[in-house]
Amino acid sequence: MSGSHTYKFDVTMTCGGCSGAVDRVLKRLKENESNIVSYTVLLDEKSANVTVDDESPALYEKILRTIKKTGKGVNSCVELDSNGNKIRDVDVVLKDE
Repeated sequence: MSGSHTYKFDVTMTCGGCSGAVDRVLKRLKENESNIVSYTVLLDEKSANVTVDDESPALYEKILRTIKKTGKGVNSCVELDSNGNKIRDVDVVLKDE
């Protein structure tokens, strides 16, 4: 697989404060990670979508850990190709949990 792809996280968010917290941490992460192309946080869909151009497990784990630091639950994650087609389900349990 090459090119950009998106991780679609199903995140427990119930209000604007919840989605704002996730948005803030992803914004900071994007500023520090050149391999994060873009992100969106959608309260109505209870999702955080992060588009990356790096397939490394370390980057995925960093994104997952960053979202979980907000205290919001991450229920599932799907990896999508650049056309929005599902590639695979991705584990949302961190190694040290």
